[in-house]
Amino acid sequence: MRIGEAIKLPITAVDSKQLLLHVIGKGNKERALPLTEVMLDMLREVWKTHRSSRWLFPSQMIVTPLSYGSARAAFVKARSECGFDHRFRPHSLRHSFATHLLEQGVDIRIIQILLGHSSIRSTEVYTHLSEPLREDLRRLLHQTTEGLFEGRRPHHG
Repeated sequence: MRIGEAIKLPITAVDSKQLLLHVIGKGNKERALPLTEVMLDMLREVWKTHRSSRWLFPSQMIVTPLSYGSARAAFVKARSECGFDHRFRPHSLRHSFATHLLEQGVDIRIIQILLGHSSIRSTEVYTHLSEPLREDLRRLLHQTTEGLFEGRRPHHG
């Protein structure tokens, strides 16, 4: 999820019965993201810290959503505490999420939906060959070509 999408989440975006999070993305397009029980529990714990009747992530005034600047500052603080440098940005989380899904064999069209991309071309940016994907490709190529040249002499022209 983008920072701008997260900070505007009303508490009504959480559908605990169906384990979904309803997000309004770019162009006012809504998408439903799956939640796990663990994620739902974490969101409930966050809500208990402020008990806003409207916002999942409210500002200190509780009646308005968290500002982009405050969310960004929280990210920078967390990034620093984790030992990452300035090159690790909020978008890095989206990129890592998409890459991990690809490495797990999730169809790129599903990833497109989860990221809220209207065009598959936007999602294709994430299809770079990470090392696990390279290793999978090597394994597949080995299986495909194993024994192909056994018993044959190379032909020199």
